[in-house]
Amino acid sequence: MKRLTDEELEELLSDLESDRVERKESDKGDAPEKIRQAICAFANDLPNHKKPGVIFVGVRDNGHSAGLTITDELLLKLADMRSDGQILPPPSMTVEKRRLLSMDIAVITVQPADAPPVRYKGRTYIRTGPRRDIASRQDERILNEKRRYRDLPFDLHPVSFAKLSDLNRLAFEQEYLIHAVAPDILAANQRSYEERLAACRFIESPENPCPTVSGCIVLGIRAQDLIPGNYIQFLRINGTQLTDAIQDEAEISGNLGEILRRLDEKLEAHIRTGIDIISGRTESRRPNYPLAALQQLTRNAVMHRNYEGTRAPVRLTWFNDRIEIHSPGGPFGQVTVENFGKSGFTDYRNPNIATAMKVLGYVQKFGMGIQIAQQELNKNGNPPARFEVNANYVLVEIRSAS
Repeated sequence: MKRLTDEELEELLSDLESDRVERKESDKGDAPEKIRQAICAFANDLPNHKKPGVIFVGVRDNGHSAGLTITDELLLKLADMRSDGQILPPPSMTVEKRRLLSMDIAVITVQPADAPPVRYKGRTYIRTGPRRDIASRQDERILNEKRRYRDLPFDLHPVSFAKLSDLNRLAFEQEYLIHAVAPDILAANQRSYEERLAACRFIESPENPCPTVSGCIVLGIRAQDLIPGNYIQFLRINGTQLTDAIQDEAEISGNLGEILRRLDEKLEAHIRTGIDIISGRTESRRPNYPLAALQQLTRNAVMHRNYEGTRAPVRLTWFNDRIEIHSPGGPFGQVTVENFGKSGFTDYRNPNIATAMKVLGYVQKFGMGIQIAQQELNKNGNPPARFEVNANYVLVEIRSAS
């Protein structure tokens, strides 16, 4: 992502007619709502500028300083708009403090999305000249057209041998769509089944309703046949070595929601809770693993794994003293072996699968899974999770509480 120069930003800041710019005096009142709508609209780039949109915070509509103090807290609050899961898929954007035309300003730079439409609270916002608006049916058709001719992430590639009938229409309409699109938008626009699938990126287009990789994974009736390796191999070993006796094994397959539900059931079934009636005045209970930590780490594996060019599943191997989660594919994008797991470094190999997990309620906030897992492990008395990361896979080892 190329960083805009001071000269480029000052030119935009001074251009009061540009539809690539919004100005906000502060982050108070309804400004956070308006800023999120603007981020969504710039990411959709309906005018097809193919250039970033910029939101200046701390500037009046006339381009003069509003006298806002740009603090680290303000910058973190603005940056959190990318990862709090309200704008889907997560937009590509930066937040920084810049000094422009002798003013300190918070600058949000939003790149056009590779896979529009981008939604905020289930609504697709666009810019039409100086106005921000909600996309019409025709606008969404244009955004879908743009998506087809971009360099798309793998989870938006069409699966050439898959058919529309391979997708579970009931699951789409009764479990997914009602959470993905605001009720008033659903009621107002009488879109066809194919148009709605295309808007959610589950088929290539209404004219060519070939299911995408995301469509097959999220809604596939026979998802594993369509995307080889799209399952979780669960193994419970009664011992500490792979050669020890197998106590339980399962191939957890199905569409995305089914896999994550069955995985939760399997995790809950194998967690053991110890009861201490000696150490204190009242009994205390502690599981050998906190469920929330295991959910975060396994869902992270499903979200960030590589689905392209591999038949390998996510493997979860549960030993008597530890759990190992092995996922195909190493770090992606701005995440590297060196910064893996550190706060502030997040990228998405499968942005539309990440979106689906948020819509289905399996992700609350993006970019926080490892931190939440480590926090839950620490609270429960487990050692920190250990990560082995290289170009081909990520291995997580979680030790049992002693």
